[in-house]
Amino acid sequence: MLKAFEYYLIEDGKSENTVKSYMQSVSCFLRWFEESKDMEFRRLHQENIREYISYLKATKQSKPKTINTKLNALVKFNEFLVEHGFQPDMVVTKKDFVKVQQQYASLAKVEYKDVEMFRQLVLESGSKRNYAIVTLLSYAGLRISEALALKMNEFNLTSRELIVQDGKGEKMRVVFISDRVKSALQEWLKERQEKGIDNEHLFVSNRNKPLNRTTINKIFNELSRKVGKEITPHDLRHFFCSHAISKGLSVHEVANQAGHSNIHTTLLYTNPTKDELVEKMNKL
Repeated sequence: MLKAFEYYLIEDGKSENTVKSYMQSVSCFLRWFEESKDMEFRRLHQENIREYISYLKATKQSKPKTINTKLNALVKFNEFLVEHGFQPDMVVTKKDFVKVQQQYASLAKVEYKDVEMFRQLVLESGSKRNYAIVTLLSYAGLRISEALALKMNEFNLTSRELIVQDGKGEKMRVVFISDRVKSALQEWLKERQEKGIDNEHLFVSNRNKPLNRTTINKIFNELSRKVGKEITPHDLRHFFCSHAISKGLSVHEVANQAGHSNIHTTLLYTNPTKDELVEKMNKL
C-alpha cells in the first residue's frame, strides 16, 4: 500500500522532498497503529486519528506545527485510500488540524553582518561555486532545492532573470537578480568553462554530478562554527525576505521573488525580530 501511495504522490506532481516528508509521516502513523492495535492497518477511522493526535501531544510532545504536518500527509493518504477504493469516505480533514498561535516575530534570525561574514568566509575558501550558491540564497531568495535544480538554460544574465522551478513541485516563477548575484554567477560560469564542465545543471560536484544537499549541509555546518552562529540555507532565504522589505521592496514583490503561495507568509517579515521586540519591551 505504501509503494502505491508513493507512486500516487509522484503522479500528483509532488516534489521529491514533499514525497519523502509525506511517506515518513504516513509510515509513522502506520507504525503507531500496528504497535498500539496489534493488528494490520486496513483503513482510516476518525477515532484513530483523534487517538493519534493525543499520542503526538502527550507521548511525543510534538508541537502543533509538527502535528499539522503529519495530519496534512494523512489527509493526502486518505484521498489516496478513497480514490483507490480502500475506503468510501474522508475521515481526516484540515478541520482536525491543531490551532497554531500566529507567530508575531519575524522569521529572520540572521542579520546583514552575519550573512556578509558568512559570504566572505565562503569567498576566502576559494570555492566560486559555493559563493554563487550562498549569494543566490541570500540576495535572490531561492530555496536551496531551487538553487540546486537550476539548469544552464534557465537563466539569462543580460536580462537578469532566472526561471525557477518551484521547490514545492508545482509552479514556475521568474526571479530577478541584482548586480552582486550576477557577478557571483559570472565568476562561477567562468570557472566552469575553464574546468571544461559539461552538465545541464548549473551547480555540480567535483565528480561532475548534480550537487546534493548533503554536500551543502556539510559546508554550512563547517562555516557556521566559524561565524559563531548556526546558519542554514533556509536562514539565508529568511534573511532575503526581511532584508528586501527593509530596503523598500513591497510585500507583493518579495512574495513573487520568494515564491510564497500565501501573502500572509511574506507579511511575517514586516514584523520586528525577536531581539527588537525584547528591546522594545525593555523600554516599558
